[in-house]
Amino acid sequence: MSVLTSPRGKVEVVHCRRTETQDIYCIKNLIRKFTQKLFGNLNIIYLLEKANLAITLHNDQEEIMAQATFLDYPNWNIATQDDWVSVFRELDSDIPCTPLNTLFMHLFVAVDEYSVGCCKEIIRTVFKAVLDLHFVFLIVPSCMSLGSTLITVFSQVGYVPSLTNDEDFAVHVCHRHNHYPQLHVRKARVEDHDDLMPIFLHHDTILKETYGEYFLAELIEAQDEENHAVVCEVEGVAVGFMSVCSQVNLELLHKCFDLAPFHGLCIPHQDDILEPPQEFSIHESSDSQLENSSEESQKIVKEPQEAVSLETRESIQRKGTEAAVEEALSPVTSENTGEVEDSEKLSQVSSRFTWYYISHRSSLSVSLPEDTSSFRPIYKGASTAFCIQLFFIDEKYEARSLDFMNFVFHLFHDKDFCIVSVPHLTPEFVLIQSFVKVVPFNNCTLEQDLYVFHRAGLLKTIKIRLATLLDTPGVEKLVSTLMPCKSILEDLKQYNEARRDPDGTPLQVFVAEVAEQVVGIAVIRNEMDIEYIRSHYNIEDFIYFNHHQREEHGHLYHFVLNPIFRHYTKFFLKEILRLGYKSCLYYPVYPQVKEGKVQSPRAHSLTSALHYLVPVRPRRQIVYPLEKLGINAPSKEVSKDALSYALNHTNRKLSLEPKITVNAKIVVVGASNVGISFLETLVFCSHLKFSNLTLISTYGLPGKKLLGNEQRKFLANDHCYNDRDHELMSLCSWVNVVVAKMTAIDRAAKQVVVSREKVVLYDHLILCTGRQYQVPCPTEVDISLHPTNREVSNSCLRRYTGPIPCNHFTLNDEEDCLRALAWIKNNSITAEGNIIIYGNSIDTYTTVETLLSLGVRGSCIHLVQHPPTSIITCINDCAVEGAIEDALQAAGVNVYRDALLAQWNNGLYPDPIHTASFTTPTKPFQLPCSMFFSFLEKNVDYETFKAFNDACLVYDGRLVIDSNFHTNDIAIRAAGPLTKFSNRYYSNEWTHSNFNSKEIGFQLAAAMLKLFDPTLEPVTEPPADLDRLIPMYKGAKIKGGILPGSYHYLHVSKPAIPTPLEVQRAQSDFGSEIVTGNVKNGNYFRIHINKYRMVETITCLSKVPFPASNYIRLFGQHEQALNNLCARYEDGLVPDLYSYFTEPWCMALFHDRFIDLRKALHQILSSKEDENLPSMEELARQIEDEEINLPEKPRNYLKRVFQETIYRPLVEKSILDYLHYNHYHLPMYAWPGII
Repeated sequence: MSVLTSPRGKVEVVHCRRTETQDIYCIKNLIRKFTQKLFGNLNIIYLLEKANLAITLHNDQEEIMAQATFLDYPNWNIATQDDWVSVFRELDSDIPCTPLNTLFMHLFVAVDEYSVGCCKEIIRTVFKAVLDLHFVFLIVPSCMSLGSTLITVFSQVGYVPSLTNDEDFAVHVCHRHNHYPQLHVRKARVEDHDDLMPIFLHHDTILKETYGEYFLAELIEAQDEENHAVVCEVEGVAVGFMSVCSQVNLELLHKCFDLAPFHGLCIPHQDDILEPPQEFSIHESSDSQLENSSEESQKIVKEPQEAVSLETRESIQRKGTEAAVEEALSPVTSENTGEVEDSEKLSQVSSRFTWYYISHRSSLSVSLPEDTSSFRPIYKGASTAFCIQLFFIDEKYEARSLDFMNFVFHLFHDKDFCIVSVPHLTPEFVLIQSFVKVVPFNNCTLEQDLYVFHRAGLLKTIKIRLATLLDTPGVEKLVSTLMPCKSILEDLKQYNEARRDPDGTPLQVFVAEVAEQVVGIAVIRNEMDIEYIRSHYNIEDFIYFNHHQREEHGHLYHFVLNPIFRHYTKFFLKEILRLGYKSCLYYPVYPQVKEGKVQSPRAHSLTSALHYLVPVRPRRQIVYPLEKLGINAPSKEVSKDALSYALNHTNRKLSLEPKITVNAKIVVVGASNVGISFLETLVFCSHLKFSNLTLISTYGLPGKKLLGNEQRKFLANDHCYNDRDHELMSLCSWVNVVVAKMTAIDRAAKQVVVSREKVVLYDHLILCTGRQYQVPCPTEVDISLHPTNREVSNSCLRRYTGPIPCNHFTLNDEEDCLRALAWIKNNSITAEGNIIIYGNSIDTYTTVETLLSLGVRGSCIHLVQHPPTSIITCINDCAVEGAIEDALQAAGVNVYRDALLAQWNNGLYPDPIHTASFTTPTKPFQLPCSMFFSFLEKNVDYETFKAFNDACLVYDGRLVIDSNFHTNDIAIRAAGPLTKFSNRYYSNEWTHSNFNSKEIGFQLAAAMLKLFDPTLEPVTEPPADLDRLIPMYKGAKIKGGILPGSYHYLHVSKPAIPTPLEVQRAQSDFGSEIVTGNVKNGNYFRIHINKYRMVETITCLSKVPFPASNYIRLFGQHEQALNNLCARYEDGLVPDLYSYFTEPWCMALFHDRFIDLRKALHQILSSKEDENLPSMEELARQIEDEEINLPEKPRNYLKRVFQETIYRPLVEKSILDYLHYNHYHLPMYAWPGII
C-alpha cells in the first residue's frame, strides 16, 4: 500500500498486485495515442500472455490506476529475443546487463493525474519483486520523447537500429539503485541497539523477556572469531540484523537430517564412511508377501515426498533406489563487499554429494535390512558450515535480505555452507527462499526445518545457452552418477548431430554454465500432442490457448541442476522459454506400472524443477457413442485412449510468479476417498506449495491396479475415484506416504504412533480412516439345542477377539480383494469348496457375481443374510431387488435370510473354518465352508477406536466433530463416515455418511486453506446461531457395481436421510418418475424428477455396460435442459432413455464445462443489462411477490420480455461462444459460419 498525491493535491491510496484478465478492459481505456506511439499498436491479451511480469495498481475502490508489462527481451524488433545481450553490450559496455538482471518495459499506462507517482511505485515494486533485477530498459522510437512521466525514472543510453526497417530507436534505462537499492552491510556496533530493538520487538518479545532489555547489545559486544553480528543500514540507520556463529552441532544434524547431498557439511576425509554395508533391497508386491503381512510383522515405509526430497535430488521414474554422487563447485570469492565476482574458473571440487533414493512408487515395497535401516554416513572431516543464530529485518527492506550473505561469507573464509533452522510453522521468508531445504530423516523429532546455502550460490554470472558439442565432457561429469545419465547423453548426442529426433520432432538441449563450467542441463522437445493435452487437462486455467502457436508448446524431458544453484531453477526455466522461443512447458509424470508393464514412451527423469511447475487438473471426459456420431465424433487426437499421466506446467506468466510455501506438517490418516480428495485439493492449489503433506495408510496410496478389470467386481463402486484418476493426479509426487497403521495419538507431543513403535509428527492431523467391515463375533450357541434367533443375544455389537481364520475375508479395499483372489486360485476353490457370504450390503451381491464370473458354481455359493437392522434395504428398489433374486435363483445360489452366525467348527478352534453354524427365526442350520466372506455393518476399526479413546478424543459411536470438522482438539480434524456431529446440533440422523465423500474432502480442504492462503478471507468466528447448524452439501451420493445376473447397476441420488422408496412416492411433493424398459429385459432406466422439475434420482439396471460417468452428470439438471424430457416422455417420444442419452444433442450436458455455461447464463439473466428494465431474475421475483399486475400468464410475459430485449442475443452469444470454444469436444453441434 502506498499513498500518491496528485499535482493538485488529491490523495489516493493505491495497492499493487499482479495483472489479471479482468483488468484488460480498463487497461485499454487508459491507452492514449501517445502510448501507441511509444509502444506501438499492441494486442493487450497477447502481450499479457507472453509477459514475464505484469503489475497493476488499483485504489481502494478497485479502480485501475496504472499498469505496466515487462518481458525478458526488447520490443520494436531491435534484436531477436534469444540474442539481445550483444546488442546492448555494444551500446554501453558500462552497463553489465544480462538475462538474469534485466527486464524490458513493453507497456505503461496510468491515470493522467497520478501517472508520475504510479510509475515510480510500479518500478519500485518490480525491483522489490525480482531480487536479481538491476536494469529495466525502455525502447521507444528515436523521434519520440518519453513524456513527463517516464522521463522521471528512465535515462537515455543511446540508439539502436531496427532489424526490420531503417528506423532507429532510443534506448532508456532505469537502475535499481535509484529505486530499491542493495543494502549496505557492515559489522554491528553497540550504538545500533536503539535502531534495531523496535524492529525486533515487532516480531518477538520472548528473548527480551528471557535475557533482559539489553540482550541485543550484549550479543553485539560478545563478538569474536567464531561469533559475528552484522547489520544492514539505510542512510546510516540500521534496518536489519544477523548474528552468525561457526559452532554448529553437526552430530545432532547428522542424526536428524539427510545431509548426504552436502557431504554432511564437512570437508571430505579419507576415513569417511558414506555407504551402508549392503544395498537397499526392493521387492515387488507379490501374493506371498500379502499373505504373510500382518500388523505385527508389518514394515513401515515412508515414501519421500518428491516435491521435498527432489529439491536436492534427481531421479528417474523407472528405478526404485539409487546412490548417486555429484560434484559441487568450489567457491570463488572476492574481497569486494558487492557481488561475488567470477574471476577464476570453478575447477576444484570442494565436496562430494551422495544422494540416496527410495522410490516413491506405490507399486514397489521397500524394505530396509535391520543392519542398514538406521545407517547414517559418518564424516571425519572438519566442519565447513556456519549458522545464522538470529536474523530480523524491517519489512520495507525484507526483499534485500540476501544482501547479508556475501558479507557473512567474507567473515568465514574457510566455510562453504551457511545453515539456518526455523520452526516449521514459520512462514518461508525471503532470505530462506534462496536456501535449499534439507530432507529430515523419518525418525527426526526436531520441530525445526533446516536450510542450507552454499557460497557458490552467490555467483551471479550463471548463463543459460544452447548446448554445443564441446559441452559433452562437462555434461558427462555432471550427470555421470545419475540414473538418467544414458538417456540425457543420448539426447545431447542426437541434438548435436541433427537438432531433431529421427521421427522429425524438434529437439533442444540447454546448459547452465558458471565460469565456463557446466552446472545444469535441460532437454526439451516440441509438444506434439497439444490437442490431447488441451482436451484432457485444464491448461486453460493458466493460459489463453488461442494466443499460443503450436510450436510454442514445449515438452520437458530432463532437467538437472547442481543443488547449490537450485535457487536459479526458475531463471533456468525462464531462459529455456526465451531461448527456445517457447511460451509453455509441459512435464508429465507417468505411473510406474500399468498392468505389470513399466510405462516409458520416452525416458523422462524426475526433476527437482517440479516444485517450480504447477500441477494441472485433469478434465472429466465425455464417453462418446462414436458409432452413432459417425463423422461428427471428435478427432482421434481428442478421443484416443493414450497412456495416463499427471501433467505439470509452466509458462512465461508464471516465470516470475512466486509460490507461497507452507511448511506446516499436515498428516492425513487413511487413504479413503475423503482423505484423497483433501490431498488433491491442497496439491492442486497452484499458488501454494505444501512441503509437508503426509499420508498414513495401511497399504499406501490407492490406484495400484492390482486387479484386472474383470476381477474388480468384489466391491461396489462409489464413482469418486478410479485408477485412472489416481494416475492423472500422481499424489505420490507431492505427498509423503507412510505405509503403516495408526495405533496411537500423542496429543501433547503432537505425534501419531504407527505400528506401535514409530512416530510421525504433525501440526494438523486429519483423520479420515472411514469405517470397515469387521470380523463377526459368533453368538457361541450350541445349535444341537435347536435355538432360534429370539433365544440368542445379538452379537453384532461385540468385538471378535479370537484368532482370525486364514480363510475368513473382510473385503474393504483392493488389497483385501487381491488376497481373496489369490486364495481362490491357490486352493482350487472354483473347482470344489463352498463359499459363505455373510451380510446384507450391496457388496454381498457384487461378490456373488464376481465368484460366479470366476467359475464358482452357484450351488457352492451360500448367501447368508443377517437379520436387517432397518426396513430400508441396500438397493431400496423393489424392481431391482426382484431382478437380483431371480438371477440368484437362476444361478443356483443358496440364499438364507435372517440368519445369525452361531459357531465356527462347532465351537472348536476356528482356523481354518470348515463349517459355520447359523440360527434363524425357525431352526438352525450348518454349512460346509472353504471361504467365509463377512459383510456385516461397517464399523470403526478397534485399533483406530483405541487410538482415539486413549487420546481422549470424544467418541460417541463415531468420532464427534463440529460443523468445521474439529474434534475436541483444535489441531485434530476428522471427516467422512468415521464421524458424527456433536449432540448440540440435534441432528444425529445426519452424518458425513449421508453425503458424497469427495465433496466432504474438498470442503475439509477449503476449511484448512483459510489458515494458509493469504488470498482468502481471514477466518472469522461464525455467529452464535449459525454455529448451531450443520453444513449441508449438494453433491450426489452414488453407488454402482455388477450384480448377479451380470446386471450393470448405477444409483445416483441426492444426500438424504434414508427412506423407503414406497414412502417417498407416497409424499405429496414427490414429483414424477420417468421409467423406460424393465428389469427382466435388462434395460431398466428410472429418473425421478422432483417438484422443482430437477433430476433428483437416477437408477440404471442393464445387461450391457453403459457410460455411468455421463449419466452421473444428469443429476441436478432441469428436465427442460434435457430437451424437455417430461413433455417428450408424456408424448411417447422417449421409449428408451439409454438410446435417448446417446443422441448428439445431449453431449454438451456431459461436458465438464457445461456448469460454467450455466453460471454464465445465470449471470446474464440476474444482471441488469438494460437500464430501462430490471433483470430477468428481478422480474421473476416481482411477479412472484405480486408487485406487477399482468394481463397475461407470467410464463408468457417473461418469455416475451426475454425475446424482445437484449437478454436473448446475450444468451445466444454466450451459448455459441461456449460451443465454438469447446468445438474439439463438441463437434456434433453447428454454429453460424460452419454451415
